[in-house]
Amino acid sequence: FTSDNKTYEAKVIGTDAPSDLAVIKIEAENLPFLTLGNSDEVRVGDIVLAIGNPLDIGETVTAGIISAKGRRTGLSDGSFEDFLQTDAPINRGNSGGALVNLNGELIGINSQILSPGGAAGGNIGIGFSIPSNMAKSVMEQLLKDGKVHRGMLGVTIQNITDDTAKALELGTTEGVLISGVKAGSAADKAGLKRGDVITAINGEKIEDTNALRNKVAGAQPGTAIKLTINRGGSSMDISATLDEFETPNADKNDPNSPTEGPANDSSGKLGVVLSPVTPQIQKQLGLDSTEGLVVTDVDPTGPAASAGIARGDVILEVNRKPVTSAADVKNALGDSKDKPVLLLLSRRGQTIYLTVRPQ
Repeated sequence: FTSDNKTYEAKVIGTDAPSDLAVIKIEAENLPFLTLGNSDEVRVGDIVLAIGNPLDIGETVTAGIISAKGRRTGLSDGSFEDFLQTDAPINRGNSGGALVNLNGELIGINSQILSPGGAAGGNIGIGFSIPSNMAKSVMEQLLKDGKVHRGMLGVTIQNITDDTAKALELGTTEGVLISGVKAGSAADKAGLKRGDVITAINGEKIEDTNALRNKVAGAQPGTAIKLTINRGGSSMDISATLDEFETPNADKNDPNSPTEGPANDSSGKLGVVLSPVTPQIQKQLGLDSTEGLVVTDVDPTGPAASAGIARGDVILEVNRKPVTSAADVKNALGDSKDKPVLLLLSRRGQTIYLTVRPQ
């Protein structure tokens, strides 16, 4: 309904779950509209107004500033997030409302808040809006052919912590670490390898995984890009032609419920119980092979739990050495001395690096 209390039926033109956006159409004339602004030009500290209908009390305008850009919250199904953060009060009922600049231009669509009690906890000055440029791109593609086309490189990536940098002897935490390369993907064809660090794309410095993910997704499939990587201490440029991103099938087996009971292969230093990957576990977890050791139990007070390791994770390498038995793990840990231990895990079909400080 509109501010004059008229109600219209809407037709869904298209939806895009990864960005949490949709395009709808209503049959009406002389409706007011907002001019789209350029969200890329928004600066931290700019004054903005949030418009919505909080708690269904009626149209409301609140004021604040842009607190940050390029935020990722992980609170929704949107897998491509590049939020504008604002302290303009946003409460329940504001979702989908406009975030405008002082020129009255739409620069964002209010989406979510962070609060100690969740959305029910109310506004504490940490709100997030989908940038207008992202919304414009999604809208144009949905109107054109009902689908959003995104580029895909085909890598699993993660940010680099101090411990990871030390374990890999990188010397810096700059860039994004490749922890896995999908076979046959654009990255595989371009020659990218696990352990490479992406530091720039098309000459633009990459600060974190979210920035890289959005840069790649913002390019059309078939686009040629230039990646600057660090491999073994040497910098090099690699060209890749992007594939098309397809929304993954959400119907996956629960990786945290292997049917095999705990085995006797344990590592007291890590605080985990490990078992060989049997064909049954391989099938249940959807693994590509029986390589590695599956985590069947985790000491909640141990270092592995503190690092985020969970039941169902499969340890493929310890300090870059493949492991298939408890003896392999013990030997690899013995070589680490007082350094953080670098683990390569398989989790939900993806490989990631984690560092653990053993007991």
